[in-house]
Amino acid sequence: MNNIGNQMEVSGFGLAVSGSDPNTSYGLAQCYGDLSLTDCVLCYAQARMVLSQCISFTSGRIYLDGCFMRSDNYSFFQEYTGHGDRAICGNTTRKNSTYEESVRQAVSSAVLAAPNQNGSATASKTVPGAVNEAVYVLADCWRTLNANSCKACLENASASILECLPWSEGRALNTGCFMRYSDKDFLNKKLGNGNSKGTTIVIAVSVASSVVLLVVGVAIGFYIWKHRYIQKKRRGSNDTEKLVKTLNDSSLNFKYSTLEKATGSFHNANKLGHGGFGTVYKGVLPDGREIAVKRLFFNNRHRAGDFYNEVNIISSVEHKNLVRLLGCSCSGPESLLVYEFLPNKSLDRFIFDANRGEALNWAKRYEIIVGTAEGLVYLHENSKNRIIHRDIKASNILLDSRLSAKIADFGLARSFEEDQSHISTAIAGTLGYMAPEYLAHGQLTEKADVYSFGVLLLEIVTGRMNNRSKTSEYTDSLITITWKHFRSGTVEQLYDPNLMLHNHYNVNVKNEILRVLHIGLLCTQEIQSLRPTMSKALQMLTNKDYELPAPTNPPFIDERTMELTNMCEDPCTLLELDILLQLLLSPKFLSILGDHVGSVSGSFFESQSP
Repeated sequence: MNNIGNQMEVSGFGLAVSGSDPNTSYGLAQCYGDLSLTDCVLCYAQARMVLSQCISFTSGRIYLDGCFMRSDNYSFFQEYTGHGDRAICGNTTRKNSTYEESVRQAVSSAVLAAPNQNGSATASKTVPGAVNEAVYVLADCWRTLNANSCKACLENASASILECLPWSEGRALNTGCFMRYSDKDFLNKKLGNGNSKGTTIVIAVSVASSVVLLVVGVAIGFYIWKHRYIQKKRRGSNDTEKLVKTLNDSSLNFKYSTLEKATGSFHNANKLGHGGFGTVYKGVLPDGREIAVKRLFFNNRHRAGDFYNEVNIISSVEHKNLVRLLGCSCSGPESLLVYEFLPNKSLDRFIFDANRGEALNWAKRYEIIVGTAEGLVYLHENSKNRIIHRDIKASNILLDSRLSAKIADFGLARSFEEDQSHISTAIAGTLGYMAPEYLAHGQLTEKADVYSFGVLLLEIVTGRMNNRSKTSEYTDSLITITWKHFRSGTVEQLYDPNLMLHNHYNVNVKNEILRVLHIGLLCTQEIQSLRPTMSKALQMLTNKDYELPAPTNPPFIDERTMELTNMCEDPCTLLELDILLQLLLSPKFLSILGDHVGSVSGSFFESQSP
């Protein structure tokens, strides 16, 4: 894989043979002809991650919408047909005969052109008599095939893909080639191939100038970073010392011995739950008050920062839908936080459990949704300081004795001034709930909480966890599954069966559930500017006359076509793969590996199954 990877960076194609008989391994990878080298490297990285699941198998094939990868225990480089060849048809829209004829013509054009164009060709054709409708085709042969083999492979592929008609989309996954047609323009635009002498000189001068500027810029940037880092470190240390002194002198401070005794020396019988940052225990104070004590896992400087951050933020806000902080202990052998005790624990214990879920009818779930939204609106629009929670999920929504929602766990929360558009910060949170733009760039806005809230809505309606949903053919995330059912008008198939057990499940309730699910899709749209603010989302929830816009696609929807032949029994979901890929390639990754690695690793392992 490393050998192939080096070749992919140069030409978008690579093959390698390693080992000796009988343990020789053969590998091939190739990006399709319309993909840039930059996108090619990203696609290969994703394909390689999936293929690594096949270590215990003798072979594996990965078909992504941008690239192909295969490994086997024999030389398959000249093969252009095989028993696994097949077509996958899109089933979103049925087309008429005019569209079918346009597909046949475009496919035929690509099949004829590809063998004479290094095995790759694209084609497009406007559908006669239709308004703004066209057909787009991509055909690619593996570069190990000669022109005759390429032609034969594409002819086989075209024969199978045309059987998808009248559906609007189809893909042929063949041994030696790949073909796709669609009514959507999925083709990547190629850059011009100017090669004049003048262009070459301009490029050379530009590159040389860029290198000089880069060296100078890096030197200056390093100096400024180092200076600011030292200043920030000193300032942060002073802030922490001031907060420690304030806590010691205030009524918020509890003696460690008092809390230790209240929890029975943190006995397992009093354990309420645990997360990425600590374990929570039930305790009873000498005056009879019931409390919840969070015991942090680590006591290094970074965890101390999280501790004081949580104390500082949550002690400055007060709302009926936020868990109330009673105090903390910062002078004992470990850091402890003291919260009000909520007898019904967290929301995830209900909605993801078939038996407990019966206790939450739709009216109660709707009340929890609105309460959570009101809490987030307060955080985002607080007059004192705007706060982003960063870890909204079912396990962080606690329920009081009346099953009212209270947002908990502010260890990752961040505050920023009114005139700031975003905060640049190390990536932290729970996989499956983090917004894509935050993962890719580390730029945090309130829309990250909106995305997590949208995921939460879908989970409450369906009773399924987003980051453990492996129910569809391509192991899609819950967001993608919901999107597909929403477009096809079959979302009622996804509803939690517990919602239909109650006598109050009628037409009005059905419409209300559908509306909430619609809002969940609006909150999880890929483009953050299209997501509503939390105050707008709350208005959509409470004002039944508010007309909802049509949602656009969620993240990672285009990577849904992945063929796993003789592969893993339990592959990662596509959402998890995309998140991991973006995380690994993020500029923030080095800082995550440094001081902030605990934030990500704790939440990641909390969210994954054993």
